[in-house]
Amino acid sequence: MNLTPARFSTLILVSLFSATLVSAQDLAFTSIGMAPEKPAEGPAVEVEGGFMVAYEQRIPGTDITFEMIPVPGGSFLLGSPDDEADRSDDEGPQVKLSVRPMWVAKHEVTWHEYLLYMDMYQIFKDFEAKGERKVDTNDLTDAVTAPTELYDPDHTFEYKTDDSQPAVTMTVYAAKQYSKWLSLMTGLQYRLPTEAEWEYAARAGTETAYSWGDDPEEVEDHSYYFDNAFDGPGLVATKEPNPFGLYDMHGNVAEWTVNEYTEDGYQWLVEAGVTDATKAVKWNTAPWPMVARGGTWEEDPDRLRSAARLPSDDEEWKEEDPNFPKSPWWFSNDPARGVGFRLFRSFEPIPAAELEPFWEAVSEETKMDIEARVSGGRGGYGVVDAELPAAVEAAR
Repeated sequence: MNLTPARFSTLILVSLFSATLVSAQDLAFTSIGMAPEKPAEGPAVEVEGGFMVAYEQRIPGTDITFEMIPVPGGSFLLGSPDDEADRSDDEGPQVKLSVRPMWVAKHEVTWHEYLLYMDMYQIFKDFEAKGERKVDTNDLTDAVTAPTELYDPDHTFEYKTDDSQPAVTMTVYAAKQYSKWLSLMTGLQYRLPTEAEWEYAARAGTETAYSWGDDPEEVEDHSYYFDNAFDGPGLVATKEPNPFGLYDMHGNVAEWTVNEYTEDGYQWLVEAGVTDATKAVKWNTAPWPMVARGGTWEEDPDRLRSAARLPSDDEEWKEEDPNFPKSPWWFSNDPARGVGFRLFRSFEPIPAAELEPFWEAVSEETKMDIEARVSGGRGGYGVVDAELPAAVEAAR
């Protein structure tokens, strides 16, 4: 893959749709991903004023697309019942939550997509050197950081960077900034999910240990896991999808959520009386532990259950990172090569003040690490807006 500014060609602001998704004449209806009538084919979710439909989002300035699937609202029990096989204590108590309609990416963010964001580091540096597209450091609302170059790319890329492999080893902060970068270019609110939103999407209306049932012997048809993934993450969307049409919710790579890990599971939700899945967030006061969901290609089937949780550990996951402070964008050690992320988008846009922690660092320690890296010249900010791809093309 040629990772140069040339990849960002003519600015394309409108998502393109295939015939099996939504037709071009529907683009003017309310917003991208909406249709006035239920399409003859494909998933659709009825909402006030029309139907949420599947759509392809083109990353502006490129020919790279990804698909978003409509997921209906509803309610469910977060966590696992006491009698579920292989259950961990941190998966309860079960809490009933309501979930609003949303779009969920068909599969995890791939290297084809993420490498474009990685390329922003040098692009932002070039703009800074030329005094172009200056960043107002007093107002970073329209600015993002891009991940610095990998300390040891041979480690992260040992299992290749196939266009259809999920991107891995990024931190929660880097995944958040990716979603902000994409959002500011497209005008749509892409973000990481809360833990509850992720589990609702993974369960897809089921109450069993996995979205296909309780039998771990059926994992082969649905997941890349320890026994069938010998060369790293598999290609996305090559196993069976769950009932919502989402692929790789079990296995392949675990997926970041915005929630801080809590050893006592969801007791805090019970005490707080939270009932809305989008608000069921334990914002982190420290960089770790954060929660990744879905299990990885390095794990056994029991860790791929819908309720299973994986807490991050920066001390172990960044053990070989020689930087000081250690990178806020990358992990250097396993199991991080089994951790990536998936994009979500709410049907009802989230107010700006509530959206900010979905995009930005929350813990003060992470904020200080970012500023230390930026002030030391090992990081930087860049303005991101609808004009960015055209600006990159002009600067070639």
